[in-house]
Amino acid sequence: MQPQEILENAVKVLDSKKAMDIKALRITELTTVADYFVLATGTSSTHLRALAEEVEDALAALGVQPDHIEGRSTGWILLDYKSVVVHIFTKADRELFNLEKLWGDAQETDISAWVTA
Repeated sequence: MQPQEILENAVKVLDSKKAMDIKALRITELTTVADYFVLATGTSSTHLRALAEEVEDALAALGVQPDHIEGRSTGWILLDYKSVVVHIFTKADRELFNLEKLWGDAQETDISAWVTA
């Protein structure tokens, strides 16, 4: 599956499960780590785990497995699909780690077609 397809499916699942402030950053030109970072905020640790499980299940149904998963019991869950890395935060941890600022040179990808207004 192409990175763009993984990105689209992850964003759609996060949106359908009420993740907040979903953003996608294109980092291809900045690093070899991945092509995209997806950032999303959940309302509680339970919501974070549910969001992560839904993304994992939806992509597994399409034949895509994560390379690894980190932080299942923290305020920052990371799902690494090699070309797309999904970061799901609590509001406090998202503000603390501020990946948007850290990766400030990244191009934000327009995801408006995949999320509800």
